[in-house]
Amino acid sequence: MGVSIVTTGGTIASRPAPDGAVRVAVRGPELAVPGAAVRVHEMMLTHSFNLTRAEVLRLARRILAELRDPGVDGVVVTHGTDTMEETAYLVDLVLPPPCTVVFTGAQRHAGAPDADGPRNLADAVAVAAAPQARGMGALITMAGQVHAARYATKAHTLRPEAFASPGHGPVARVRDGRVEVGSPPTRTDGFRIDELGELEARVDVVPVYLDADGVQIAACRAAGARGLVLQALGTGNPTPGVLREIGACLREGIAVLVASRCAEGPATPVYGAGGGADLARAGAVFAGSLSAPRARLLLMAALAAEGGPEKALERIRPHLLP
Repeated sequence: MGVSIVTTGGTIASRPAPDGAVRVAVRGPELAVPGAAVRVHEMMLTHSFNLTRAEVLRLARRILAELRDPGVDGVVVTHGTDTMEETAYLVDLVLPPPCTVVFTGAQRHAGAPDADGPRNLADAVAVAAAPQARGMGALITMAGQVHAARYATKAHTLRPEAFASPGHGPVARVRDGRVEVGSPPTRTDGFRIDELGELEARVDVVPVYLDADGVQIAACRAAGARGLVLQALGTGNPTPGVLREIGACLREGIAVLVASRCAEGPATPVYGAGGGADLARAGAVFAGSLSAPRARLLLMAALAAEGGPEKALERIRPHLLP
């Protein structure tokens, strides 16, 4: 029994090019921990900021195929850090219990004298193989910390401790190859991969800021959005212009989720007089502690699985925890 490693590129697989820019260049087998993996499968060789939803779905299907092998205890995915949290969350939504998938990457390229990729990969393999981590779903392991996919976010552009789980903290740590589990994440029933199709429904994320007039929301509606995630102020408040445009979306049957732009705390309808309570009265659904990028993926999955906005929103309510 062992661990399967699936590689996709990212900084962990990058080296400086002659022009000084860092480019993906290290093939998957070169990243492997000797003797630790059942197999190494190179899916892609790209930076994560170039990934498409089609490629992420293909990756998710490959992960599920690896986990069906009785010789595989867990799967490690090497991935760029820019969109790692989104890929990990989508995988978590389709991951059946008691599976474990561990995402990892690097903040320093493979040619750096203090490259962090080898240690991160060794830690990720240890987590994927650890019996105590079984059933924890999709995880992100960097700099000895293990974060649940539901909460992990890239919190620093350059520091090796790239990820944090605001309001929650790591679910486990790795010290000298030993995995120490703290509080396992709570998981909610997700989706079957075959329900998602190609995630074709357009769902956009729109930020709210001082005096925002809602022009982006109007553009999303004109572009054919079937869902919208509002990255709102504070507990989930719009501006007057945003509230007006969200009302137009809701009247046209566009599903609306409200997340907060704050790093910690849930989106919840507290304020009237043009605040979040008025969004809720108009029919918007509050996303609790989900970040806007994760709320987008959840709504995309639900629209694919259920079709109409009402059933989609009902399907995702168990995921919208405080």
